[in-house]
Amino acid sequence: MRANTNTNTNASTGLDVATVTDTGAATRTDEIAATGAVARTDVITDAGAATGRDAEGTAEGAARGRRERGRGVLEGAFALLDALRRNGDEAGVTELALACGVPKASVHRLLDQLVGVGAVERTGNRYRVGPQLYRLGQAWEPHPGLRPAARLPLQRLRAATGASVVLVVLREETALTVGSVPGDLEPLLPVRDGLAFRLDTAAGKALRGPRASGAVLDREDVMEGVCCASLPVRAPDGRTVAALAAMVPAGRRLDALAHAVAGAGAAITRALAGGGRRRPLPPTDLVP
Repeated sequence: MRANTNTNTNASTGLDVATVTDTGAATRTDEIAATGAVARTDVITDAGAATGRDAEGTAEGAARGRRERGRGVLEGAFALLDALRRNGDEAGVTELALACGVPKASVHRLLDQLVGVGAVERTGNRYRVGPQLYRLGQAWEPHPGLRPAARLPLQRLRAATGASVVLVVLREETALTVGSVPGDLEPLLPVRDGLAFRLDTAAGKALRGPRASGAVLDREDVMEGVCCASLPVRAPDGRTVAALAAMVPAGRRLDALAHAVAGAGAAITRALAGGGRRRPLPPTDLVP
């Protein structure tokens, strides 16, 4: 019995249905195809599978879109915060939009959200970094207990030498200041937390580890009128976790300054060995 391949078109769906039949079964197959049952079954099966795949793809695409939008919003917000930090004072929407390359409408919307959570403050049409961001930043520790351990030695070094004192850590190929006490160089060379020094400065060289023992000295090499003595600060296990630098006006004796810096660095290491943390205040002494 010879097999024939017949192609029938479902009148209701317009779909072609191919069936392989023998001579006796051709009529029955044609009738089934004519009723639309075969085509309808194929359509339902294919449509169901396609719908499932489309739904899955749509869900994944939507989730991916939400993640990308979330990253975009966060990146935009941090770009604005960094622009405010670099500005050092207040800035307007137009200035921030130009600095970040973000449309003004987006800048305005992000700033409103940042004001709402306390990360930014608004005065009229001007914006600046807010108190909540400061509180969050104060919680960051480049090394466990480092900042509390350094607080008193830095103050004592400043009192003994009159120097502008900074404690720096290595971050993104810069020496980032995490502790500072202004000294005699104000306002010629203001120091503050968050200030970054190049790695070719005395502080940067000490942070990377001097080749020879002793302090790294700067005799007006970087800035005219400013001299510096810097030494690595080590954890109790010997690792370099920071560098301590004292900057004074030109003409001061750097050997005496270096000796004082070494003593302050040793005091920080001892404090780290003891935990480096102050006893927390009782809840009744805290201001909400």
